[in-house]
Amino acid sequence: MIDLGLSKLAIIGVVALVVIGPEKLPKVARMAGSLYGRAQRYLNEVKSEVSREIELEELKNLQKDVQDAAQSIKQGVESSISENLAEVENAWHDNHPSAQPSSASSDDLARKAREFRRKKLVRSSAVPAWYKQRNGGKMHVTSGAARVARFRPRGNSFPTSFFK
Repeated sequence: MIDLGLSKLAIIGVVALVVIGPEKLPKVARMAGSLYGRAQRYLNEVKSEVSREIELEELKNLQKDVQDAAQSIKQGVESSISENLAEVENAWHDNHPSAQPSSASSDDLARKAREFRRKKLVRSSAVPAWYKQRNGGKMHVTSGAARVARFRPRGNSFPTSFFK
């Protein structure tokens, strides 16, 4: 900035005293001081704004670098996964040629349906219903209270109610 020494400030003060006069000098000095303060604040604001813009630009560049790095990592991982998946599928198809998808004919589907119905009939009708009725087999599910009532002794030794 401007190099102002004590001797130069004294010369400026004497000239201002002669030109402006002793009555108006304090008012002019206050105004000059306030203008100088405003100028300093404005310069500080400009400096801080410039530094904020520089930091913001650096952060944007850093963000772009990080996003590029993340994108490259993502692409690398996806490519390695797809390569490994292709290798596994190739190995599977090489070892299991019967695993290839084949179109099932309607005759095969009908045969499988008949086989399923036959097995289900065998599972569900292993014991005939007349045998279950004769020998007391379960025909349906009974609750716990119904089972207790069925096997409770018929004697009047137990009161039916607490208040009797």
